[in-house]
Amino acid sequence: MRVSVTGATGLIGRRLVAALVARGDVVTVLSRSPGASPFDAAVRVVGWDPLGGPAPVESLSGADAVVHLAGEPVAQRWNARSKEAIRRSREDGTRNLVAGIAAADPRPAVLVSSSAVGYYGACGDELVDEKHLAGTDFLAGVCVAWEREALAARELGVRVVCVRTGVVLDGTGGALKQMLRPFRAGVGGPVAGGRQYMPWIHSGDVVGIYLRALDDAAWSGPVNATAPEPVTNKEFSRALGRALHRPAVAPLPALALRALYGEMAAIVTTGQRAVPAAALAGGYVFAHPGLAAALADALA
Repeated sequence: MRVSVTGATGLIGRRLVAALVARGDVVTVLSRSPGASPFDAAVRVVGWDPLGGPAPVESLSGADAVVHLAGEPVAQRWNARSKEAIRRSREDGTRNLVAGIAAADPRPAVLVSSSAVGYYGACGDELVDEKHLAGTDFLAGVCVAWEREALAARELGVRVVCVRTGVVLDGTGGALKQMLRPFRAGVGGPVAGGRQYMPWIHSGDVVGIYLRALDDAAWSGPVNATAPEPVTNKEFSRALGRALHRPAVAPLPALALRALYGEMAAIVTTGQRAVPAAALAGGYVFAHPGLAAALADALA
């Protein structure tokens, strides 16, 4: 399969490109900094600024599939400028990618576009699958616009899958790496009371879901990339403490988190009890369905 990938230098992008190359796929990476590519000669790199205009036709024509992972990091203190950058990178960037797909000849057959469980907003302890309505907060609005732009490719005859990813467990980066320092120092613990659900997933299963979305023509529309058994923040904290052989009882009040991150703190202080109904119905078998084993593997 010939696959074009945006956002390939991020945590999931690097792992996905490695998995694609390992199975013999031909990969083209679309990058804002093609001269600083971390990939070897087996990966073709083409320059593209997602906000600068349509994706280059030469990177898409003849490709069998496109994976779209590019976007401004959400995990930063939110203000008017950063929120606009987060929104534009996803809404305008995805629109420009689809414009490139429209001009490609022949066009890719499938677009697998990243999204997030933030689509659902704060849902308390309600079980949330892909049929659940969108939330009304900032991140939910971003996800709605993001998916709308991706789904426009359906009008071009392209199959579209939107992968709504939860909290990714990977010891080399992302949310878990940020948690490790306080937990290893023995000062980790539940956040904002710890009752909010945390829709976690091992990075290997995120990659597995993307590969299945590329390969299986029956997959279409939204897919939650979350483990089958979501846990509360308190349960996650205890599991991480056990994995590190450290106490996990030092609470972090919501007010302290808001002081550090502003409005973005709502991502951590609220949550979604999201379940991967579409992936399970589509036959995906999780490599890391249990939290304890997933943490052990991610920290190995």
